[in-house]
Amino acid sequence: MLNPEDDFGAMLTFDLSRPGRIGTTLPPLDVPEAPLPSNELLRDDLTLPELSQMDVVRYFTQLSQRNFSIDTGFYPLGSCSMKYNPRVNEVAARLPGLADVHPMQPQETSQGALALMHSLQGLLAEITGMDDVSLAPDAGAHGELAGILIASAYHNSNGGSRRRVLVPDSAHGTNPATAAMAGFEVESIPSNADGNLDLDALTAALDANGGSVAALMLTLPSTLGLFEPRIEQIAELLHNHGALLYGDGANMNALLGRVKPGDLGFDVFHLNLHKTFSTPHGGGGPGAGPIAVKAHLAPFLPTPHVEKEDSGCYTLATPERSIGRLGLFHGNFGVLVRAYAYIFSLGADGLRGISEAAVLNANYLLVRLRDAYRLPYDRSCMHEVVLSGSRQKAKGVKTLDIAKRLIDYGFHPPTIYFPLTVDEAMMIEPTESETKETLDAFCDAMLAIAKEAEETPDLVREAPTRAPLRRLDEATAARKPVLRWKLGLE
Repeated sequence: MLNPEDDFGAMLTFDLSRPGRIGTTLPPLDVPEAPLPSNELLRDDLTLPELSQMDVVRYFTQLSQRNFSIDTGFYPLGSCSMKYNPRVNEVAARLPGLADVHPMQPQETSQGALALMHSLQGLLAEITGMDDVSLAPDAGAHGELAGILIASAYHNSNGGSRRRVLVPDSAHGTNPATAAMAGFEVESIPSNADGNLDLDALTAALDANGGSVAALMLTLPSTLGLFEPRIEQIAELLHNHGALLYGDGANMNALLGRVKPGDLGFDVFHLNLHKTFSTPHGGGGPGAGPIAVKAHLAPFLPTPHVEKEDSGCYTLATPERSIGRLGLFHGNFGVLVRAYAYIFSLGADGLRGISEAAVLNANYLLVRLRDAYRLPYDRSCMHEVVLSGSRQKAKGVKTLDIAKRLIDYGFHPPTIYFPLTVDEAMMIEPTESETKETLDAFCDAMLAIAKEAEETPDLVREAPTRAPLRRLDEATAARKPVLRWKLGLE
């Protein structure tokens, strides 16, 4: 039998093991028995748990019930869009004609899959206001890399030697990492007091090094959950200096059907299908990061690119000045099918409804929580709201404590300590999926924790008190990791 409920989270299969217990039986051999390896090759220190089949089933079933998922509760991770994924899209991705198609089979036998990809390219181009789209990148950061490699190839084709990329200080960490991977020098541009890009700092950077700047990588809306009101002016500044405007579209669910990035001056813009267009996110599934470009960058798109021939057939082609192949095949096809089904099931009105609900929900949280927690930027937000636990920290309760206490109230904590530009940051994204009742329950918990931080701070600092495991010694776990079970290990 398993240990009592309260101890289950700390147990391993090794703790249940009993010598000689087995989980299955095998029939007698119907072939000659092969000799075992020499005893000298056996490891005495490598032990495996010995369990009955029912022990194994019950252990992993109960362990699975400890998982937190979007199917079981509110998942307010800012910058991650942990939202509901309609099951009809999962059904579409599992249709035999789509799930069983093989990337190496002849193109004439996979015309349906290629037609879907070609149509999706057109849909995403229309949604973003761009001229062409590549579905090849397998994730958001992969799309970033593709976009920056395209920028590099574009400048090289014009005889330029631009080796500098500008990145706002509030950006996703992948932005500067991507630029560095592509061989660029990275220069950080600060935010101003309103949370926008500091236009004076950008102008100074361009005036000083304009001839060497290849691109600015700008997230819109930003990781602060804010829209950049001077985006068209920023684009004009860059273009006047011969630089490109790269758009990190990880937060596109705030703009769907309302504004097209191409109309704002972006030259290249990547989308996270696994955030905006319905694919399971995080540990729940793979990603896809298509890039959309204006016409002057289309010749540099990665291969393969789906094109329609005059005969009406679809084929995989290589653009004229392609940056080359990014992966083994044609992108994450199952993710593309889900996004295709999502877009068609919602239609134009439905897509506009997504952005409307996402922005409304985030601003509802802002209004309900602004008096209890510090609001670093006192303005309307977009799809997510960034709060600060600095008031509570002054009372001895850190943002980490608030996050841990939320677990006791049955909620997954939001993203904390990011963006780095906000002290004691709490980044909360309600997404467009959640009901007012769910948001109210979350706000009630946050308000209760703020009150506890004032009246009973020790209670918050000791949280979680109702979880199977309490707080881990994260520093020791990182510096002295225990990577395998060992008999007698304390």
